[in-house]
Amino acid sequence: MRQQKTIMTGVLAVAFATAWLAGAALVPDAQDVGGEPEGVVRVANLIYAGDKSSKCFSDHFLTQVEQDSTISTSQRFHSVKLSSDEVFEYPLLIMTGDGEFTLPDVERQNLRRFVERGGFVLASAGCSSPEWDRSFRSEMALIFANHPLQEIPMSHPIFHTVYDVTELKGLHRTPRPLEGISIGSRLGVLYSVDGLNDTAHTSGCCCCGGNEITNDEQINVNILAYSLLY
Repeated sequence: MRQQKTIMTGVLAVAFATAWLAGAALVPDAQDVGGEPEGVVRVANLIYAGDKSSKCFSDHFLTQVEQDSTISTSQRFHSVKLSSDEVFEYPLLIMTGDGEFTLPDVERQNLRRFVERGGFVLASAGCSSPEWDRSFRSEMALIFANHPLQEIPMSHPIFHTVYDVTELKGLHRTPRPLEGISIGSRLGVLYSVDGLNDTAHTSGCCCCGGNEITNDEQINVNILAYSLLY
């Protein structure tokens, strides 16, 4: 694992340098709403469907990615309304929760535009909530009618950016495969029905009997790296 991590750190450094030399913006130009210096990657956790929040998703992986790659982060999430144009200032959006929900049209349009413009959405059913799962699948079918959720094989690059993740580990049993929505050849939405929330590093949240994925921190680090590289 240490050898893989060292190799991928070097790969990331070369990839970032190449992209910058080519004039590519790996991180959207944005206002420094959090006061971070230029070049620091910021990640948003969404407020959606009125009062639904994504607060029960740990931002601990933002610290971990700084230790094991060349990526600098804000180390804390920024809460952003899905209905606002502020979502376009972030490369990665976190969407989680429990219970049923319905997105208004403006949020559906923003989510579609965000992904089509190159953004990445990490979605996770809090506490493996079946009600949230049904609502999320329904919304994705409406928003991305021509791009269905599909199982992501473990050979996909998203499992091999910083860490070499070869299996999913669950709290109680083997988790169900991660699923995703691709626009062309690029993965734009990743979804875990069991949960990637890393609630062990959250305050006032728990898995509450769900089958949360336990190697979630490594997977979330890989997801952030993928969102910047692809």
